Amino acid sequence: MSSELSDHRLGPRLASSGSTLPVRVELLRQLRRRRTQVTLGLAALLPFVLWIAFSVGSSSSGQAGVSLTDLAQTSGANFTTFALFSSASFLFVVVVALFFGDTVASEASWSSLRYLLAIPVPRVRLLRQKVIVAGLLSATALVVLPLVALALGTLVYGDGPYSAPTGETIPYGTAVLRLALVVVYLALNLAWVAGVSTLLSVVTDAPLGAVGGAVLISILSQILDTIDALGSVRDALPTHYAFAWADLLATDVDAGDVARGVLAGLVWATAFGVTAVWWFRRKDITS
Repeated sequence: MSSELSDHRLGPRLASSGSTLPVRVELLRQLRRRRTQVTLGLAALLPFVLWIAFSVGSSSSGQAGVSLTDLAQTSGANFTTFALFSSASFLFVVVVALFFGDTVASEASWSSLRYLLAIPVPRVRLLRQKVIVAGLLSATALVVLPLVALALGTLVYGDGPYSAPTGETIPYGTAVLRLALVVVYLALNLAWVAGVSTLLSVVTDAPLGAVGGAVLISILSQILDTIDALGSVRDALPTHYAFAWADLLATDVDAGDVARGVLAGLVWATAFGVTAVWWFRRKDITS
């Protein structure tokens, strides 16, 4: 009888713990934060900053050859490509690191992590819900920037074809579809940043340490990637295929490096993510 009573009391507790911290609540909670509002606002503002810079800057037509910067003002598709090229290796890394590195470390820094776990929110569920929300916010930033750039660029520079520095051209409609694929590629390739940021977030109680650590790892990987003496070792670096998305804007698409970039991002993300879960399940929560 006592066993049945115990099971009866335990059942609602287990059921409630499995439905705690819904994604909707956590998402609204994060959207109210100034950090989120400023980050998404900057993603939408950057295309306007680039447009103003082009408007007040001087032309480089006297230089030999044609660069992506020269072509940025020829069409909305080219302007969007330039915006992505300017953001892919650093700004997007910082944005993803900010949203994922702040997941658990911020709760620890506010001394609210142990209270969340005492509700009770199971550790794996807590980490999963926060990662889902961080992923939604990161994806939003990755979409907002090129979307605003495309709308602004098309309005200002027209809907002409995309022109590559090599002389290849792609019709505007096709270019827009290719740019959508570029955004998908960036999201998958930058999954490794999400993974390492999450790992650092559960290891440290300092959000800035987790975010800064992920950005420093990205910078270190980019530096190592420039050392030719490393040979094929560079292929394993998470940033080696950071700009493989440019192949998607060629007339004849060669998806080899694109596939390898997606695979690299997902493999590194899985490795870091599994380690983060393992660490968090065994971590002593003191704050």
